[in-house]
Amino acid sequence: MGAKEIIAKRIASEIQDGDVVNLGIGLPTMVASYIPNDMDVTLHSENGFIGLDKAAEKDQINETIVNAGAQPVTIKDDAVFFDSAMSFGIVRGGHVDITVLGGLQVDEKGNLANYMVPGKMVPGMGGAMDLVTGAKKVIVAMTHTAKSEPKILNECTLPLTGKGVVSQIITELAVFDVINNNLVLKEIHESTSVEEVLSLTKANVTVADFVGTFS
Repeated sequence: MGAKEIIAKRIASEIQDGDVVNLGIGLPTMVASYIPNDMDVTLHSENGFIGLDKAAEKDQINETIVNAGAQPVTIKDDAVFFDSAMSFGIVRGGHVDITVLGGLQVDEKGNLANYMVPGKMVPGMGGAMDLVTGAKKVIVAMTHTAKSEPKILNECTLPLTGKGVVSQIITELAVFDVINNNLVLKEIHESTSVEEVLSLTKANVTVADFVGTFS
């Protein structure tokens, strides 16, 4: 199982029956494939529908049904489509329990940078700013490092998407909760150690009294 699959699988375990969940573009969309079929979960897609299901296989592709990242997806029987005003009304109205977003950087204060690298082409903020302020819980899904450089920092150096908005960070190596502007190491992947995780994290971290493991 690759890093992205490990992250998506672990994030799915945070979702509970009855949750309304928004999955951001890229890695977060993979979470849908790991949600148990017997769970009552409503997936929201910011481009205008609820009732998102798993990614479409070749024989299921309908080019008019795509997620916010323009990837072909399947929908549930009770899916509902609407315009952007309604979609963002759901987000801004506080009706989303969890949003899962990718990240370029996250820091120990729960600040998130995930939409641009200065000097590179910027597709736009998208709905990220609304999601991180409107959702009840913000989970950042990202690899622990990029080109061997840590992505979890004392302070973000890239332009911020939101300040103090992150609830939880889940990487292929670890799970951190953000509590009172402090990172708490809650779990590690079974293939790593607390020492390795800390060595790849450039932030002040509190290690929980009991650190669990995930696979």
